[in-house]
Formats: sequence, C-alpha cells, structure tokens
Amino acid sequence: MNKIKVGVVGTGFIGPAHIEALRRLPNVEVVALCEVTAELAKEKAEALGIPRHYTFDELIAQDDIQAVHICTPNFLHYSQSKAALLAGKHVICEKPLAKDLKEAEELVELASQTGLVNAVHFNLRYYPLVRHMKAARENGDLGEIYSVIGSYLQDWLFYQTDYNWRLEPDKSGDSRAIADIGSHLMDIIEYITGLKTTAVLSDFNTVHKTRKKPLKPVETYSGKMLTPEDYADVPINTEDHANVLLRFDNGNKGVITVSQVSAGRKNRMAFEISGANKTFSFNSESPNEVWVGYRDKANEVLLRDPSLVDPGARSLITFPGGHNEGFPDTSKQMFKEVYAAIEAGKQPENPTFPTFADGYRELLICERILESNRKQAWVEI
Repeated sequence: MNKIKVGVVGTGFIGPAHIEALRRLPNVEVVALCEVTAELAKEKAEALGIPRHYTFDELIAQDDIQAVHICTPNFLHYSQSKAALLAGKHVICEKPLAKDLKEAEELVELASQTGLVNAVHFNLRYYPLVRHMKAARENGDLGEIYSVIGSYLQDWLFYQTDYNWRLEPDKSGDSRAIADIGSHLMDIIEYITGLKTTAVLSDFNTVHKTRKKPLKPVETYSGKMLTPEDYADVPINTEDHANVLLRFDNGNKGVITVSQVSAGRKNRMAFEISGANKTFSFNSESPNEVWVGYRDKANEVLLRDPSLVDPGARSLITFPGGHNEGFPDTSKQMFKEVYAAIEAGKQPENPTFPTFADGYRELLICERILESNRKQAWVEI
C-alpha cells in the first residue's frame, strides 16, 4: 500500500492528538512534524517517534508530503494554511480557520481554486450519536425543531493563576471562550438541526480581569502550580463566560452558555434539541448514550451500538455496543473521511466532513456574537 505521507505543524495539546488519530488509519503515515525552531522540532520528533523534523517552510517544501495538519495557535492558521495550499498540499486546519472573516474568505476561495482537500477540525461532529441525531432530523423522526438549549463548560481557566496563549488576543483573536469552545457548540447545533442561526444577542463576562501569567513554561491542562514570584500580572479583555440567545431560520429560538471557569466541568459540551416528536439530550462527557424524551410515553436512553443507531451513523462506530468510544475516536473517524477524499485527489462535491466553508460560517457567527456583546443588542447574521 502506498500510504499518504503527512506533516503535522505544531505539537502543543492538539498536535499530538492529531498524530495519534492519524496513526490509527491504515492508509496514512505521519512522516514529519515542524515547530517554531529546528531544535524544538527535533526534540518533539524524537519524543513522538516521528522520523523527520523541520521548520514550517522546510516542511511544505517536501515533495513527498501530500497533506499538512495545522495545529498551531490561532494567529498562524491563515498564513500557514495559505502557504500549504499554494505548495499543493491538502490542508486540515484546527479551528478557528482564521482570525477574521477576510482571511477566512480568502482561504475558502483559494481552496476552491486549487481543488485540494480542505477541512476544519470540528471533530465533535464525529461522535456517532451526533450523526444519529442528524439522521433522525433528516428522516423526519425528530420533527420540526422547537428549541435548542446548549452549554459548553470547562474549568481549566478557573483560577486566576491559570494561563494559556488563548488569553492573549494577538494570538487567539478578540474572542476566547466563544471562539475556542463555543464554535464547536454552534457548529454541532447547526449540523444536527439543519437550521441556520439568523440573529444573536450575547452578554459576556470576564471573571478574572487580571490574571497571573507564569514566567516559566507550564503545559496546558497539566495542573501544575508555580510559586508567587513566578508570575506577572496581565490584564484580560476576553470572556471567561458568555450567554447567547439565538434566533433560527424556522422562526424558533435557542440559548447557549459557554464558560471556562465552571469548577468540576472538565470538557462538558451538552445540549437538548427539542422537536415536534421528541427531545434529544446529549453530554460529551458521556458520549456513548443519548437521552430521548417523549410527552406521552416513557423516556429512553439509546446506547451507541451499531445495531441500534441509524444506518448513516454506523460508519463512525468501530467497536460493538458496550465497548466505549470517546474523544480520540472522533478525530480518527473524521480523518477517515478526509483521507478517503485525499486518496481520490480532490475535494468532494458534497463532502461529509467539515470544510473551510464551515470554518468561515462559524467565524461569521462568532464575529456577530462579539458584535452583539459590544452593542448589547441583537445582531443579524
């Protein structure tokens, strides 16, 4: 088998997650990675067991590398995705696709012109029960959507001493909680319901208006604490917590809450989608079951089992019922679809995976949510 050779750009939290998922695909080989310096690239390549290491410009110049994964901080996504496309590489980019709509629009257009495969890592679509709910809506089983209630809660920025590059607008953009995790939630809501969000009303809160930035390296999610003299005070202008009211194109409404300061919530994306026939309730910390609510009969809990879910969701299930699958499997299942397209050599006409156009859509929603918070008023999308 001639495996597709892949280079991964960036080795923070998410880069190694991409590498682990790619290694589970039989038609893919991660042959190289790059980092900001040659020395760091060499160190990371040795730690991750990857044979080749480069700086970015060197990596995209390698003729045998067919696909590139962009796993760097947000402010680099546009320039690196553009450079990789211009170098003739298929591109899988972390979200957000870019820092603003102009950059994202340019990437969508460039990807279309090249015909190269392009994807944005909205991997949470790939919980099998998420696709099951989407199929239930498509076949009429859910019925007309009456309402959506959603939340995405984390606690990794709970303390004033918690710090990460995502807190710095020059690296992450003007939004943090909404752009970082709220984008996943908004993408899934539109993906499952098939509705378009037409207007938003948002209200943000910055709980820690000053944070203590560590003067020594601390790994994301490590939980390690430094001593008081190891910190510098930094003013914070991005949101720790956000509430957003939503209007949909079918005339009905929704609401979401996003927080990175909710003690005990490690990575909890939860939502209830209420239709004319039933309600679906899902929690990503228990992704192998979905609660199904009814008015006139007993409620149900559907387990992730290939014999029970909609046939359209079975391709995302690797193991039998009772053998749990979770977050790492979402990337594997997404990349399985992406690399089927790469084997074909071009972007499909109707891709099943999230594309640069989907990345543009979520950036548009996030920018309108930011605008609404600034104006303290409804803003149309």
